[in-house]
Amino acid sequence: QVLDFGWPDLHTPALEKICSICKAMDTWLNAGAHNVVVLHNKGNRGRLGVVVAAYMHYSNISASADQALDRFAMKRFYEDKVVPVGQPSQKRYIHYFSGLLSGSIKMNNKPLFLHHVIMHGIPNFESKGGCRPFLKIYQAMQPVYTSGI
Repeated sequence: QVLDFGWPDLHTPALEKICSICKAMDTWLNAGAHNVVVLHNKGNRGRLGVVVAAYMHYSNISASADQALDRFAMKRFYEDKVVPVGQPSQKRYIHYFSGLLSGSIKMNNKPLFLHHVIMHGIPNFESKGGCRPFLKIYQAMQPVYTSGI
């Protein structure tokens, strides 16, 4: 059984997609004692880190003794082999997902509107100081606006 849950590199999947991935993994693993999940990633390993970190939170909800041991093994693998989740949006979404699971965060189904972006100060990304910011806005993983540089 192969499932494709891909999303663009360096982006975080929608929370619904993270939920779908975790549910599919959990359903498959609980369907048989010999079932395993293999994760494949074509881009940077941060995306893989998002999935592993999310599933570690997800599987902790109903952890039996056996699941606790599996979770520990997965955590060791994650810390040794997978690059830590590095993008700020990826880290933020893992916290959102954890909050959804614990009930401390509720999903908002109402549309959000971005009215403006304010940058206080100029980040020093270049050796001479400063940066050349631009804004790229995505809707449903598709770019809908890119500002000039």
